[in-house]
Amino acid sequence: MMRTLDQKKIKYNSYEYPHEDGVVDGVGVASLLGEDPNRVFKTLVCVSKSKKNYVFVVPVNCELDLKKCAKAVSEKSVEMIAVKELLPLTGYVRGGCSPVGMKKSFVTVVHKTALDFGTIIFSAGKIGFQVEMNPLDLSKLIRVTFEDIVEE
Repeated sequence: MMRTLDQKKIKYNSYEYPHEDGVVDGVGVASLLGEDPNRVFKTLVCVSKSKKNYVFVVPVNCELDLKKCAKAVSEKSVEMIAVKELLPLTGYVRGGCSPVGMKKSFVTVVHKTALDFGTIIFSAGKIGFQVEMNPLDLSKLIRVTFEDIVEE
């Protein structure tokens, strides 16, 4: 993923965090990095009734609102994919899923609060690694929109 950022000449910072104990949850990652959990984002993959996949990127301390997500992508409904489907679909494992560099290009919706920050932090595509970049630079890499997609 960082090779892609380098090729596109996108400014970023990368971080590594200890993960020997296995997958660390997003709030734990934010804590390990000493960062505000509102600025650290997780990547979640959903499927619609029409069998299309979508990617949603939200702060680690928030939960997806599936109704808002469906509306954001003009679908009747969406649901989380099964964990076993994540690797074959995206090329990433749970806890290391990044919106950048997936096997295929998916419509991606980032929670609108990302725009409140000069940079956001999200998985660099491998457990133990995070990347920090301007959320608007995501549009240079993937099809992305910014919407309200979390539970109140």
